[in-house]
Amino acid sequence: MTPTQATARFFNTAADLLNLPDRERKQLLTPYREIKVECSFTRDDGSLATFVGYRVQHDNSRGPMKGGIRYHPQVDIDEVNALAALMTWKTAVVNLPYGGAKGGISCDPGQLSLGELQRLTRKFTQRLHDVIGMYTDIPAPDMGTNSQTMAWIMDEYSKFHGHSPGVVTGKPVELGGSLGRDAATGRGILFAAECLFADLGKKVSEFTYAIQGFGNVGSWAARLFNEAGGKIVAVADVSGGIANAKGLDIPALVAHVAKTKSVAGFPGSEPILADELLYQACDVLIPAALGDVLNGQNAGRVKARFILEGANHPTDPDADTVFAANGVTVVPDIFANAGGVTVSYFEWVQNVQEFRWEEEKVNTELRRVMQKAYADLSAVRKKYGCDLRTAAFTLAVDRVATATRLRGI
Repeated sequence: MTPTQATARFFNTAADLLNLPDRERKQLLTPYREIKVECSFTRDDGSLATFVGYRVQHDNSRGPMKGGIRYHPQVDIDEVNALAALMTWKTAVVNLPYGGAKGGISCDPGQLSLGELQRLTRKFTQRLHDVIGMYTDIPAPDMGTNSQTMAWIMDEYSKFHGHSPGVVTGKPVELGGSLGRDAATGRGILFAAECLFADLGKKVSEFTYAIQGFGNVGSWAARLFNEAGGKIVAVADVSGGIANAKGLDIPALVAHVAKTKSVAGFPGSEPILADELLYQACDVLIPAALGDVLNGQNAGRVKARFILEGANHPTDPDADTVFAANGVTVVPDIFANAGGVTVSYFEWVQNVQEFRWEEEKVNTELRRVMQKAYADLSAVRKKYGCDLRTAAFTLAVDRVATATRLRGI
């Protein structure tokens, strides 16, 4: 099942509950615009490199389109289409005045120098500058990109349109970025967990956690859950995995990764295979790396009682069926990892207003948005007697369909 097919299946389940007419389903599933561009630049050795870049703008019925740009060898048009649609539903779940978009370049950023990455990014921006903008489509960092990438995009875009800090979010603070943005996705996952566990009369500190991925999302989730009293018993990245049933020393692990660029070899831990992280004995699994890691074939091996989706689309519909049968609660990506886009919205608001927020305000407002979204989700789940993912898609599709009808054809 391709990412686009899986996303459409989640959509149609929600559309069935809403009795959405076929003509509206087709309209909401069809992207507003798909862009494929050639990005050629001169490499450090003087040779010519050519990569393919994509930007899919899915829906703008509720506001400017919003979504990250990822640099990864597996980037293709199907993945970008699916992720753009997920952004539409994600922004609707947390009720931001945005639609969804996504972009990427099929490349391995680890094989490019800093100068090559800058030239590639500037060429990509040259190809896209006339179809993005602070009131049109606002990119952000994603896998393989970061605040430096956004700084290059902002600078290149500004050459064509004048100083435009609001064209991207996730920028360095010195260039108009928001305090609290780096930790936002991980912090949003923590707030989502607090909401879920409060419903059960529990606290974050009463559970053990395994985290797949130790990039921006995974590392911040580890730090924040650890600070809240949660016990992190296993972590994995591309180099492998580590485990300690008594709990990992997360501050020391962060320092170790900063020094070695890998979780492997961390003192006081046992090595495990990266893929085995998904099957570790724990209460809560947080997949925070690549998508499509949990499917119908391996879902039955998961021992966790709860799954908090830090990555985009880590679980396919067949895995959801297995989890439901096994009593595993899945907090879906379009809610659980919405902290990033929410604080991106706060950054955009600060750029529009030309007024800087303090970090405490950013975090307080993020908690408020996540708590309100969870209350909305819970109401939909109760109304239809469905799981959280179906509730999230139903809430989102209803909001986008309503806006589309109001705007007219």
